[in-house]
Amino acid sequence: MCGIVGILATEAAAPQVVESLKRLEYRGYDSAGVAALEDGGIARVRAEGKLKNLTQKLQSHALLGHTAIGHTRWATHGKPTEDNAHPHATDRVAIVHNGIIENFRELRLELEKEGVIFSSETDTEVALHLVDRELRKLKDPVKAVAAALPRLKGAFALGFIFSGFEDLMIGARQGAPLAVGYGEGEMYLGSDALALAPFTDTVTYLEEGDWAVLSRNDVIFYDRTNAVVKRTKQKSGAGAYSIDKGNHRHFMAKEIAEQPEVVGRTLAHYLDMGLGEVRLPTPMPFDWKSLDRITITACGTACFSGMIAKYWFERFARLAVDIDVASEFRYREAPLQKNGLAIFISQSGETADTLAGLRYAKEQGQHIVSVVNVPTSTIARESDVVIPTLAGPEIGVASTKAFTCQLTALACLAIAAGRARGVLSETQERRLVTDLIAVPALMVEALKGEHAIEQVAHDMAKATDVLYLGRGTNFPLALEGALKLKEISYIHAEGYAAGELKHGPIALIDESLPVIVLAPHDAIYEKTVSNMQEVAARGGRIILISDHAGLSEAGLKPHAMIEMPKQNPDFAAIVYSVPVQLLAYHAAVALGKDVDQPRNLAKSVTVE
Repeated sequence: MCGIVGILATEAAAPQVVESLKRLEYRGYDSAGVAALEDGGIARVRAEGKLKNLTQKLQSHALLGHTAIGHTRWATHGKPTEDNAHPHATDRVAIVHNGIIENFRELRLELEKEGVIFSSETDTEVALHLVDRELRKLKDPVKAVAAALPRLKGAFALGFIFSGFEDLMIGARQGAPLAVGYGEGEMYLGSDALALAPFTDTVTYLEEGDWAVLSRNDVIFYDRTNAVVKRTKQKSGAGAYSIDKGNHRHFMAKEIAEQPEVVGRTLAHYLDMGLGEVRLPTPMPFDWKSLDRITITACGTACFSGMIAKYWFERFARLAVDIDVASEFRYREAPLQKNGLAIFISQSGETADTLAGLRYAKEQGQHIVSVVNVPTSTIARESDVVIPTLAGPEIGVASTKAFTCQLTALACLAIAAGRARGVLSETQERRLVTDLIAVPALMVEALKGEHAIEQVAHDMAKATDVLYLGRGTNFPLALEGALKLKEISYIHAEGYAAGELKHGPIALIDESLPVIVLAPHDAIYEKTVSNMQEVAARGGRIILISDHAGLSEAGLKPHAMIEMPKQNPDFAAIVYSVPVQLLAYHAAVALGKDVDQPRNLAKSVTVE
């Protein structure tokens, strides 16, 4: 969600801060600001809305100081106004904050009783005034922060600069990511390495409870007990990725088009294509044969990838799977068999609810496997085994290539489990691997139909409600399709198992309702056709997505048809993701929506 950047520079830092904040726009935000040390004090420029508004203000009110912090805010406490925008500041200290301070009400009352006057509705301001209070007493910024941090409860990352201390910046991390970057006579603080990539590829990630004191030539790390600790420098690799749109109108369009490449890259990481085998790069610290069931936990789109993987683990490995949204799993105190396996899926690797679920599972003695797109993330660092997806940075808030790469990695993992458990023979594994290898080329074929899909989407954009139906692995994909449409077009949409149509949703069917049916010609195709007949009998506008055989044998004339290439139905959900994503994308474009940064949403959700 919110983005933090801080720079101890050798020249005017504010322009560099703004450029770094642009690399964090993918997280979602509704206001932005910069604070710099100037003329012995703190100067700020803040603005509602996008960074272009902040940039315009900086043109008439340039900040020239060499020490600066910046922020893109996704509103939690208080509306997205300039008064609530970060950085917040007193005469002595300025702060930027990502996350939520859970005990802010009691701290605010305490400070107000002491005469502190608040200028915003945010929880962040209590942290500011706590440090300011300690600074008045102790006169030392480092001691002031050390005294204030234990008072804060919640999940947060913080950055501070101090009036009169040009060579000092302090960062703190509890539950939200924060990295320190190293330069030549400069130091950097950022929410992730991608923001710092223009300046450095050498970073250190703060661990849980850490705080760091930066100068231009050094950094000292402290743990939650205020003991000095050593933290590892590492190469981030973030600079290797391009974050421009290329020839595409939106990042989402670019990322949809990149899927054949990045899915192929992920497959190459997990498959021996010559031998037709899955070769996991990391040995598993458990025996697949000893497992009775798996727990999968994730949020949003990642949860739908886990729901699809449930079919694969149960079919290929005969392993029962329990799957939960992380926000429920973390609180329901699920009984977990000791030495079981828990899989956590997250694009960012920083999703707060998923991370909390991981820690609960670890307390219950589970082996922890994470499927993440950021191998240096908190979830990755706290896992026993990391199954990386190789999608590269995903800038569009609505996940596309990260989702299909998650599916690809999970398919490989399920096949490996099946082979290890003796459920799959060598021949069966080779057949499945061969079918997986074909997926990128099939995605290319699916992308060739974009123009026809665009026409369908423009018509669909006139609707106020849309229904998605699917069976098997295409049921979770129906849920994902409905989510995509809601996220970026703001059209109300719901996904259902096609067999559930007659148990309630059929009441919604009329001539104005588009019904998108995901129906590859598989073993349950005829069952899905029966459900389509129920829709057709009530005048619903069927949009059928199927292969040639499926379209030919439907036995009815849909409102629209989208033809997909013939393929192994086991992995159809990966390829069928393409038209599902394109329908949502083109509907949103037709409606003039902000596709890459839809309202109220954030890319990396680091709060509950």
